[in-house]
Parts: sequence; C-alpha cells; structure tokens
Amino acid sequence: MGAVLAASALVGAVTAPSVDAAPRKNVAEISSSKTLGPLRTDIWVNSPAMGERVKLSVLTPQYSSGPRSTVYLLDGAGADGDVSDWITKGSAGRFFANKNVNVVLPTGGKGSFYTDWTRRDPKLGKPMWETFLAKELPPLIDKRFNGTGRNAVIGLSMGGQAAFALAMRHPSLYTGLASLSGCPPVSGPVNEAYVRTTVGRDGGDATNMWGPFGSAGWKAHDPSLHLDKLRGKNIFLAAGSGAVGPLDLQRRIEPKEGPRDVVTASSSALELGAYRCSLEFAVTLRANNVPYSDGFRLIGTHTWAYWERDLPVLWPVISRGL
Repeated sequence: MGAVLAASALVGAVTAPSVDAAPRKNVAEISSSKTLGPLRTDIWVNSPAMGERVKLSVLTPQYSSGPRSTVYLLDGAGADGDVSDWITKGSAGRFFANKNVNVVLPTGGKGSFYTDWTRRDPKLGKPMWETFLAKELPPLIDKRFNGTGRNAVIGLSMGGQAAFALAMRHPSLYTGLASLSGCPPVSGPVNEAYVRTTVGRDGGDATNMWGPFGSAGWKAHDPSLHLDKLRGKNIFLAAGSGAVGPLDLQRRIEPKEGPRDVVTASSSALELGAYRCSLEFAVTLRANNVPYSDGFRLIGTHTWAYWERDLPVLWPVISRGL
C-alpha cells in the first residue's frame, strides 16, 4: 500500500493546471497549480524578487487534513530539470509519503546557491532565491497547504550550504537544518575556491554572487562566522570520505555522463572536498558549544545512492522541531 501511495506522488493521474489568480505585479502569489496524484501538487509562483514565475513541487501526506510543518528540500548545483532531483533521483516522494509535513521542492536553482546575487551574471542572470525562499514563499505555502509556520531546510551539496546560510540569516524561520555533502563555511581561500568552482561548473561567476575574493558578501553568508544564529536549532551534517564503495560500483552511468572511471573519480573528488569542509565546520561547531548531529561516512562519493540513504538518518534530528 505504501509503495502505491509513494508512486502516486511521482506519477499519479495528472489534472489540468488550475489558475488561482491572474498574476499581479509586485505581489508574490501562486498563479497556477497542477495536481499529480493525492500526494503531490506542482505550483507556479509569481515572484517579484525573481522577476519570473518559479515552479515548485509540494508533497503532502495522504491522511492528514490538520495543520502541519513544512520542510524545504534544496537540490545540488547541477539540477536543471523541470522537477527537483530529490523527486526524480532521491526518492523523496516515497520517503515523505507517511510523514505529516509539507515538503517544498524548488526547481531551477542550478548554480545559484539559493542566494540573492549582487549583480547580474551573463549565464545565470540575477537570482534572488533568498528573498523568494525566506520571505515571499513561506506565507503562500502556509496559507495554501495548511502550514503551521514551523519550518526546516535540508539541502545537498550546493543546497547544503544554502540551508545553513538561510537558517543563519533567517533564524526565526527555521527550527532545523541539514547539509548533505555540502560546504557550509565559505570564507578562506580553500572554501571560497570550492564554492567558485561549483558555480563555475554551471557557467556562472561567483564574483557576481557575493563579490570579489574575501569580500564582505562572502563573510555575510558564512555560518561559521555567525554561530550564535544557529544555537538552539536541530542541526545535521553528513558527507562521505570520497572512498568508492559498492553503491558506486552498482551505479548506473548514463552515456552522456562519460566513462565510468571518469565519473567515479569526479564524484570521489567532489565528495572529498565536501567531507573536508564539513568536518572543519563540525570542529568549529563543537569548539563553540553548538550542538549538532552527524552522519559522516567512511565510504561514499558525491552520488544520489548515498543522499537517499541519508534521509532516514537525518529525519529523527530534523523532525524534533516540527
């Protein structure tokens, strides 16, 4: 029965989009929606901050009509599909089918770090994700999907850093946060280079995001420099060492990704960088008496097989505040 419900969240009968309201200039609102089975609704939000309509998927529990908290689930840098990778690759529909929460999954965040960019980038434009996610969107979700006003934010890779930056910069909005294979601290040559490389892989220039090397914009988005904003929250960190394991050998490699050995080596290197950065951040949290839980793994690369398995590990931590 559970498998049937989960499947319906992903491929359930599709109804025609409903037009909720004619978009009004300078007002954030849900302009249309489409029901894809009993557990999933896709919505389009007219966002003045982003200057466009933003598509999101919202997962809701099958047997709950009462108020419920909301989890924001953020993709990694390479996500450029019409549906969040958490749905198509991470089995989020199956995992959350029996959880009494709303789950909001944005699309289109490729290379953006889900932040407000300081100036327009030739490739990525001028994303304003922080304003959209932290100010425009929550009241719309709470009103439409019976939210309680209590939220958590979870992200992988690029989205993991964004989860910590959002929670640090909007501490009253989130009770919990999690980073999977991310690099929460962004200050210092090594960490900043990691972020710049991530943005560059999607064609963007991180100078247009937070400014030149070492500038105030980078420090303003570094949670390790604003730890008091994270105190009292349910915090989870996870990353693998980069060592290749059985899940990597079983991984299906699409022809467009390249040769298996090249793809595996790249995934290993990316995860090693995230592992180093996450461990560094964990040491900083501990040194400053900021409690956290972790799921560090001795084996694991930068691939979905591991992030899918991280969800049930982080959930007892994050759900405490929901």
